[in-house]
Amino acid sequence: MSIQQNLNTLRHPVSNTPEKSPFNAGETLAQQHEKLTVLLLGSGGRECALAWKISLSPCLEKLYIAPGNGGTGAYGENVGISPLDFNAIADFAAEKKVDMIVVGNEDPLVAGIFDYFEGKEGAPVVVGPSKAGAALEGSKDFAKQFMVRHSIPTARYQSFTAETVEEGCKFLETLKAPYVLKADGLAAGKGVLIIDSLDEAKSSLREMLGGMFGKSSATVVIEEFLKGIECSVFVLTDGNGGYRILPVAKDYKRIGEGDTGPNTGGMGAVSPVVFADKEFMRKVEERIILPTVNGLIAEGITYRGFIFLGLIEVEGEPMVIEYNVRMGDPETEVVMLRIASDLLPLLDAAGRGNLGDMPLAEDPRFATTVMVVSGGYPGSYSKGEIITGAEDAVNAILFHAGTSRTGDGELLTSGGRVIACSAYGKDIDEALANSYAAADTVNFEGKYMRRDIGLDLKKLS
Repeated sequence: MSIQQNLNTLRHPVSNTPEKSPFNAGETLAQQHEKLTVLLLGSGGRECALAWKISLSPCLEKLYIAPGNGGTGAYGENVGISPLDFNAIADFAAEKKVDMIVVGNEDPLVAGIFDYFEGKEGAPVVVGPSKAGAALEGSKDFAKQFMVRHSIPTARYQSFTAETVEEGCKFLETLKAPYVLKADGLAAGKGVLIIDSLDEAKSSLREMLGGMFGKSSATVVIEEFLKGIECSVFVLTDGNGGYRILPVAKDYKRIGEGDTGPNTGGMGAVSPVVFADKEFMRKVEERIILPTVNGLIAEGITYRGFIFLGLIEVEGEPMVIEYNVRMGDPETEVVMLRIASDLLPLLDAAGRGNLGDMPLAEDPRFATTVMVVSGGYPGSYSKGEIITGAEDAVNAILFHAGTSRTGDGELLTSGGRVIACSAYGKDIDEALANSYAAADTVNFEGKYMRRDIGLDLKKLS
């Protein structure tokens, strides 16, 4: 299936019968609000996938991406504004009559972009939680306390500061290897250490509390290690008890095949996930999603946006590893493919606090993504390498992450994770074959990819 065929399939994924079409909500939205002008904040593969999906909406007037990357310009207009420059964003939104701001990455949410616009006359709808809600990702200690308060299953833990480092070392002695140490604050996905040696864990605790991750590790959360298989569950919630569960995905964080080597921002993803069956998801909804959504309301925390649940299955039981307050990356690059409904009216309804009975339909096909990265990543790597072959990929959609373009349109690498090669398939084998075929067409100096994405799930099927 060509890229254009994929686009056509997503535009009309379920039925031409009006009462069954998931796009009815979009048509209604367009009638009620005319068409929406949207500003999407971010520059990664996640934002490229969101831009692609939003661009398919029949109720989209204009899409801006700030700052965007070398691929997002295919779906909207890139603008040179930092997602953290709230004043510049407000001025731009007023000038362009922006109706909705979709926040892709976590930094603006933790910094309080929702609160900045909340209550201002004529302000755009902001899809994302308040600063208080963003603490679920901005502070791992807060997140763990929240889970304990609302009886949400998670690993045993304690938090420590420089003043209590010796107590932290004693707590480590009560645990079995491997030892999990997490920086409390945001650390660009690099603030989690999993260590096999007790002595090394104690040493790393001292280094973290001594400034290994700057202010982010002024507090360190030490967790009991949970053994099992992980998956990512995403929820879109309106802050008033309404929510929709998005397609489940599994990502692959380690740089090396067989899940070896250091953690990265993600080397690939698969959806659906074999073990996340109806019974597993019933437990997730009853024990984790509902207590989370209701807990936020009970604590008076405004939350209108995505909740990411990093879960682990331990002997058939779901437990929470972490919360994120936005979509995951590279999971977004498969989840967007598997959402058959028009996403824009769902975002609008969530941002306005009223999801009501709006449908969210899933595409039954498998979707996979393989991330092509720069050599040396997640360590040091070169930038500015010329990318060729991206236009030759077939049966796949390439979501750009770390790319930029020269003035004459030449495509260059600009980051560690360069392009996510996403594809459909009637089964996981076909989807992976399409993703890898596309990844093989993309070339630049030092290109690397994992060749074992999805193999663990294939063994379970």
